[in-house]
Amino acid sequence: MTYLPKKNKRPSTLSRALMTCIVWGLVNQTVSSQPAIRLSDVTGVTGITFTHSDGGEGKHRYIVESVASGLATFDYNNDGLIDILFLNGAPLPGSDRKASEAGNVLYRNDGQWKFTDITSDSGLSDRAYHLGVCIGDYDNDGFPDIFLSNFGPDILYRNNGDGTFTDVTQKAGVANGDQVGAGASFLDIDQDGDLDLFVANYCDFTLEKHKERHINGHPAYTGPAIYGPTADTLFQNNGDGTFTDISEVSGITSKKGTGMGIVCADYDNDGDTDIIVGNDALANFVWQNDGKGSFKEVGLLTGLAYDRNGIGLGTMGVDCADLDNDGLPDFYMTSYEQQWTTHYHNDGDGFFTDITHTSSAGEGTYHEVTWGLGMPDLNHDGFRDVFIACGHLQDNIHLWNDSKTFEAQNRVIMNLGNGKFRDVTLEAGSGLNPKFSSRGAAFDDLDNDGDIDVVVLNTRQKPTLLRNDLSTNQHWVQINLKGTRSNKFGIGAKVKVHAGDQTFVDEVHSGRGYQSHYGTRLHFGLGSHENINQIEVHWPGGKTETFQNIPSGQIIELTEGSGGSNSE
Repeated sequence: MTYLPKKNKRPSTLSRALMTCIVWGLVNQTVSSQPAIRLSDVTGVTGITFTHSDGGEGKHRYIVESVASGLATFDYNNDGLIDILFLNGAPLPGSDRKASEAGNVLYRNDGQWKFTDITSDSGLSDRAYHLGVCIGDYDNDGFPDIFLSNFGPDILYRNNGDGTFTDVTQKAGVANGDQVGAGASFLDIDQDGDLDLFVANYCDFTLEKHKERHINGHPAYTGPAIYGPTADTLFQNNGDGTFTDISEVSGITSKKGTGMGIVCADYDNDGDTDIIVGNDALANFVWQNDGKGSFKEVGLLTGLAYDRNGIGLGTMGVDCADLDNDGLPDFYMTSYEQQWTTHYHNDGDGFFTDITHTSSAGEGTYHEVTWGLGMPDLNHDGFRDVFIACGHLQDNIHLWNDSKTFEAQNRVIMNLGNGKFRDVTLEAGSGLNPKFSSRGAAFDDLDNDGDIDVVVLNTRQKPTLLRNDLSTNQHWVQINLKGTRSNKFGIGAKVKVHAGDQTFVDEVHSGRGYQSHYGTRLHFGLGSHENINQIEVHWPGGKTETFQNIPSGQIIELTEGSGGSNSE
C-alpha cells in the first residue's frame, strides 16, 4: 500500500478553502433522495432494568458525578449477537446509596430484542466508580477483553472464553493510579500485532480537593479548571500479559489536558494509528504517531485543536468517519451549551477545516450540552448521519435559567449527500420524543437486520434502546475482521468497499465517542448498489488484501491471509 507522507507545511487558508469547496462541489453532483430515518424506543420490551447512578445524585456535587458514564456494545461471547455493558458510578461520601445498589451490568443479547443480565455469573460485579470503557483482545486469544477507566484505579478484565471474566489489573500493570478516568482505547502503536492501551485523564481531582460552587446562590457543579489539567497515560503491551507505562518516553506527558472523549485513528493517512483527545475547555490534542510508538502533539497544526474562531471548546465526545465519501476521515466533536458541535472536514495531508456552519452539521446543537455521538449511516443511502446525546450537567439549571432543563431531546442530523446536513429530530420517529440527561451513546446492529440501532446511557435513569425501523430497498454490508498476524479483531485496520462507481471507507476503532465503545463490526450503507465489486483491507502493519464480488445484505467475516492480491 502506498501511504501519503507527512507534510510539515500547512496549506494556506485560501488554498484549504478552495480544496474544501472543490470537494463539496463534487459531492453536490451526487445528490440523491434520502430514505426517512425512523427510530423507535423499545427499551420496555428488552428486559433491561439497569438504572444509572452517578454516585451522589447532586448532594455534594463532586465533579465526577456530572461526567458519568459511558457504555459498550460488543459481542463478548462471539455468538454473532451484540451485547451491552452499561457503566455505573459508585456511592460517594454523603450519598444515601449503598455499594450493593451500584455496579456495572452486562446484558447478553438473546436475540429478538431480549437481553439477560449475566453480570453476577460473568465476574464483572465490582463496585468501582466507572466512567469510560474500551474493548480489545489484549492477549490475542480470540475473545474481547474489557478495560474500565475509573475515578480511582482502573480495571482490566480478561475474557476467559467461557462467558466469564477475570480481573487481571495488577498482573497487567494498568491500574493507572487514582486518576479521574475518561475515554480509553486499545491500539497498536508500533504495529507488532499486540494491542497497547491509551487512557485519557480528566483533571487533578480528589475528594479531598473538592470545591463548592454556587451560581446565583444555588449549588452547582464545578468545571475542571479549578482542579487543573493532568497528563494522559500510554501503556505498551509486552506480549506476555503485562504492560509497561511509557507515557513519558513516548512523549504523551509533554502536555497536560482535560481529556474526555477520544478516538484513535490514522488521521493523516500515513499507515499508523494516531490519538485524538477531546479536552474540556482547552485545546484538543492530536498525538501524531511516528510509526514506532513515539508521539508529537500537533493539534494546532492540524486544525483540530480549536474551532474556526480559535476558541477551545468544552469538548465532550470525539469520533471520526468519512462524511463526504472522499476516502478521508472527517471529525465531529460535541461540546457545552452556547457552543456548536463541530464538524471538521479532512482537507488531506493531515489538515482540517471547521465547516460546521457551511455544512449545517451542527444544526440544533447550540443551546444543548452535547455528549455521546456517532456517525452511522442510519438510512443506508451511502452517506453517514450524526446522532448526538444531549442533556445538561447542572441538575438544577432551571433555578437560575428558566429556559433550560436538566433533561433534553437527543438529536439526529441527516447527511443530505450534497455537502449539507439537516436536523431531522422531530421527524425521526417516536424514539426521539423522550427527554433525559444523556451521556454515553453506542451504535451497533442489535437485531442483525442490517441497520444500525442506538443505545443511550441516561444519567440517573434507565437507558434508552432505539430500534432502527428503516424501510427501504437500499443495500448494506457488515464486516467482521479476523486478524492472524495483526490483532485478532483488526483494530486499526482500514477497509475500503468498492460498489459501482462509489468507494466507502471506514476504520476499526476501540473506544470512541463519549467514554464509550461501539462499532467493531463495520457497517456500510451502499445506497442502490446490490453487489460489491471489491473490498480492500489494509491491515495494521501494512499488508493489503482484496476480496472480490461479494453480495450485499449480509454480515461477513474477512480473515487476514485469506484474500487475494497480497502486498506489503
